[in-house]
Amino acid sequence: MEETLELSIRVRQELLTFCIGFVVLGWTPAAGVGDYRWVERARAETAGVYSIGAVAKMVGVSAQTLRAWEDRYAQIVPTRSAGGRRLYSRDDVEQLRVIREHIESGLHPADAHRLLAEDRRTRLSELDPDGDGAAGVGRGGRTAAAGNPGERWVILLAERDPYAAEIAEFFLRTEGYVPRIVLDVADAERAMLNDPPHLLVIDLLISGGAGLAFCRATRQRSPVPIVAVSALASGDAAVESGADAFLQKPVDPLQFVSTVRDLLGTSAFLRRQGSLR
Repeated sequence: MEETLELSIRVRQELLTFCIGFVVLGWTPAAGVGDYRWVERARAETAGVYSIGAVAKMVGVSAQTLRAWEDRYAQIVPTRSAGGRRLYSRDDVEQLRVIREHIESGLHPADAHRLLAEDRRTRLSELDPDGDGAAGVGRGGRTAAAGNPGERWVILLAERDPYAAEIAEFFLRTEGYVPRIVLDVADAERAMLNDPPHLLVIDLLISGGAGLAFCRATRQRSPVPIVAVSALASGDAAVESGADAFLQKPVDPLQFVSTVRDLLGTSAFLRRQGSLR
């Protein structure tokens, strides 16, 4: 009985730590029995996460062109960090991919952006015909894990908090990835040198705040995608240090997994994009 109680207390403590490090995705009952809305999905899709360099790689369009399209057509305008750096959302990436497809099919960039604007208006009217602001809130569960059969994508989790690392490991394993956990920078450096992963997740506060320096050193010697996370608003410093994406804690699990998928090119829309190249 005592062992069971101790286990229960331990589970509750880990869940509390989980709530501190991650946003628990809530389900809100909608009208009708069994009808639910995934209330966090829209926020995860529209939050600014990716640096312009990462987006250029994902979409296959140069950073200079992305800036020119933003200035000229003002259709896809990423959010700006406190330091003025562009941070693109998943929605931004998807729309840029659509524009690139239109251009590859022979359209002028101006026409491609015009079609995007028309499509936005159409979708908005379909999703929110009453104009009550409910558009963009999806219904249903998460997108299935993506990736080619047999692929084993290794993710290095360099976390300062062992419990947060275990939660992240759980979500990554659920999606079919192979996470490896290290809890200090020295072990992370050895892992990067001896057995490089496909993607690095680095808590910037690891080893007393050594995450930024490790991020810079990793970027100088490796093209591996880097997702930086922190309880502090360190997006500018993260991107400047070479991170491809930044997520501030508490981390939304859906957004976390989507970011990993996108940077590895294992999300459905990026796999489709790759087949067009």
